[in-house]
Amino acid sequence: MSESKIGTMAWLDLSVENAGEVKSFYQDVIGWKTESVSMGDYDDYAMLEPINGAAVSGICHAQGVNKDLPPAWLPYFLVADIDASIVAVKNNGGELVTEIKSMGSDKYAVIKDPAGAVCAIYQKAS
Repeated sequence: MSESKIGTMAWLDLSVENAGEVKSFYQDVIGWKTESVSMGDYDDYAMLEPINGAAVSGICHAQGVNKDLPPAWLPYFLVADIDASIVAVKNNGGELVTEIKSMGSDKYAVIKDPAGAVCAIYQKAS
């Protein structure tokens, strides 16, 4: 990964109980297209730009690995070293909402800043 990408938003997710309904809401309101993503027993959704079809976000069911996430848009910010970033979270008054999780070879963790705002930090595999 290019060093210039560190600190930028890599992805945006929304985890809710009624992902199918909410997916349809954003299709109608924003114009996104959808692509189903199999999670085994159910499908989550990649939301695609209407013209070029690029994946821009995900709408997920609040179950499985997402069961402990609040129903709010969750940005994923790229970090160079997730372990060092977690130490910095704890040393600077933040807290972990989840432990480090894997998405393929990549790693992420949901964190809370000192004001209580939630986001995720995301490290791409090298």
